[in-house]
Amino acid sequence: MQETAVRVHPRKPAALAAASRWTVAEIEALFDLPFTELMHRAQTVHREHFDPTEVQLSTLLSIKTGGCPEDCSYCPQAARYDTGVEASKVMDCDAVLDAARRAQAAGATRFCMGAAWRSPKDRDIEKVAELVSAVKSLGLETCATLGMLEDGHAETLQQAGLDYYNHNIDTAPDKYGDIISTRQFQDRLDTLQRVRGAGVKVCCGGIVGMGETRTQRAALVAELANMDPYPESVPINNLVQVPGTPLHGSEKLDPLEFVRTIAVARITMPKSRVRLSAGRQQLGEAVQTLCFLAGANSIFYGDKLLTTGNPDVQADQELLAKLGMTTS
Repeated sequence: MQETAVRVHPRKPAALAAASRWTVAEIEALFDLPFTELMHRAQTVHREHFDPTEVQLSTLLSIKTGGCPEDCSYCPQAARYDTGVEASKVMDCDAVLDAARRAQAAGATRFCMGAAWRSPKDRDIEKVAELVSAVKSLGLETCATLGMLEDGHAETLQQAGLDYYNHNIDTAPDKYGDIISTRQFQDRLDTLQRVRGAGVKVCCGGIVGMGETRTQRAALVAELANMDPYPESVPINNLVQVPGTPLHGSEKLDPLEFVRTIAVARITMPKSRVRLSAGRQQLGEAVQTLCFLAGANSIFYGDKLLTTGNPDVQADQELLAKLGMTTS
């Protein structure tokens, strides 16, 4: 028993903030901890940096849906998959502002705009910049997820008032090719570097439940935690299996493994907002509660995430009220 305790104690909580690099083995050792011990460690780290009763609310709107040329195996917006998602043009400013006002009235403090592009053109960036500026004028934090950015794009968005750019790395480097073939893992990192260089905060996480091993989940967390600096927001998505996508019918991830992933993300990225994202509807109230105990302190809020379902606002408000949670 003593030998096991040494093996799974890669770092003490007090040393976490000063740690420079995490190895995959160290993170896998955290995953391997007894569940109650892992939860205790995650909660200890969480309380050092955040009010454990507070949850930040973000709303995600698809401003341009479908027709994407990529082949991401999880995504119903890929044009090559028959998922019933119709391609659309970019929403006009009035419609976006109306959605942003409704999100703000419901309690959201951050508004994220997503567009199904592989890589936006200059004219697309100019259009989104106008939307960012308009949403920012409402007093909301702004976020965008538009695909890969070219030189100058992040600067244009930053000048318009963009606070965060979301660009997930999705999965472990050695799993990436099984999920996507139309871009490389390095392409993701290049866009994140452009975002950082423009002074925009990074929102970056991944998807679990895509057939990866626990070691690969540990490698995903290692990639995130070893970014310099690590992302300010870390969305953890539980795969939503959409009919027509290649991953539909995959073996589902055990819910407690999802909770472990949240806890490990909290321990390795102590100052990040760790966000429950896609797939939250399938988790149910009990598992979501465990995720809050594990250090999740942000949720995507609203009845839809791009094209997939999400718990409705009233259900979220009722759950947070039952838990005595406050929102920001």
